Amino acid sequence: MPKRFIQPIIRPIIHPIKELSESGKLGGVLLILATLISITITNSSFGETYLHFWHQEIGNNFISMHLEHWVNDLLMAIFFFLVGLEIKRELIIGELSSFKKVLLPLFAALGGMLFPALIFFAFNAGTENLHGWAIPTATDIAFSLGVLSLLGNRVPLSLKVFLTALAIIDDLGGILIIAVFYTNEIHLHYLLLSLAVLAVLFLLNKFKVSSFIFYFFPVLFLWYFVYKSGVHATIAGVLSALFIPISKVEQYEHLLHKPVNYLILPVFALANTTIALSAESIPHVFSDLGFGIILALFLGKTLGISSLVFISIKTKICDLPQDILFKHIAGVAMLAGIGFTMSLFFTALSFDHPENANIARLAIIIGSTVSAICGLIFLSLTLKKETVSNS
Repeated sequence: MPKRFIQPIIRPIIHPIKELSESGKLGGVLLILATLISITITNSSFGETYLHFWHQEIGNNFISMHLEHWVNDLLMAIFFFLVGLEIKRELIIGELSSFKKVLLPLFAALGGMLFPALIFFAFNAGTENLHGWAIPTATDIAFSLGVLSLLGNRVPLSLKVFLTALAIIDDLGGILIIAVFYTNEIHLHYLLLSLAVLAVLFLLNKFKVSSFIFYFFPVLFLWYFVYKSGVHATIAGVLSALFIPISKVEQYEHLLHKPVNYLILPVFALANTTIALSAESIPHVFSDLGFGIILALFLGKTLGISSLVFISIKTKICDLPQDILFKHIAGVAMLAGIGFTMSLFFTALSFDHPENANIARLAIIIGSTVSAICGLIFLSLTLKKETVSNS
């Protein structure tokens, strides 16, 4: 078929996808689609086959895991490598590069992790569900910024910067939680091997080796040794990123952005949102576990971030940027309750029992959706109608 006939057919399909990609919203759309597909298949006649697919054992005597664990341990290590690059860039040349810049989002992130954990604890103290306390402490940076971007140029640049810095510190806190609280029995010899590989990466960085081919095999060995040590394997992704030369950080971020957001995270959603819905299971969302997560994500994030920012401003420890008001911070605090990716990841680490994991996943989707809608409505009512930013 001639090109002039094909273009009018495919342009209406390709153009919206290109616009979504350029606006940074395509990754969020793919995550939502992957979640809906996973839930639909799980609750169809193919549900048992679908679950079996993710639980099949893949590997050899050297290393063997369920396919779901390959996604959560290996593919997500690449995601955390990208997170590590973002953290390094922000710490050295970005919004976290000075004490003054980091203070306000640091207080916000601390409140946004502490309050949700306390609310979850209040609902689940003394039960086996308490192991999932970290689930509502997370903020999904891509989703929260994506929802904020729906308000267009009404959003001050400083508010976007604040949410970005908050979410990055939140990610750093999440990484520390994984390393400290979700570590299995430590195998010292593998931990020592991991440290030896880190020493190699340190030397490569010190001698300004920039080609990634020299980093590839040490990073691969680091992932394997960290996995075998009992520390969660995704920590290897973060540690590796910290030794990448700063001159190459933005280049690697650019290379990884599309594979991570358009492939790895949607696959993660497919593997981790196998939520079984039934007349019997829905009421469990309002159990201590489910309701605790929903309230912790929405109320915990909103109160935690807003209150610590308020205290830090009133005590003159921090100052608000000139072009935003405290009510704007409250709106962003609601958006920070969009936990999604990291919350689902914490769920996979917290619960082996399918029913508990099922309740937690559904509660995460509900809590994140409520946070997104309420935050969007609140900010749309409080932000000025006229343009407040040139960004």
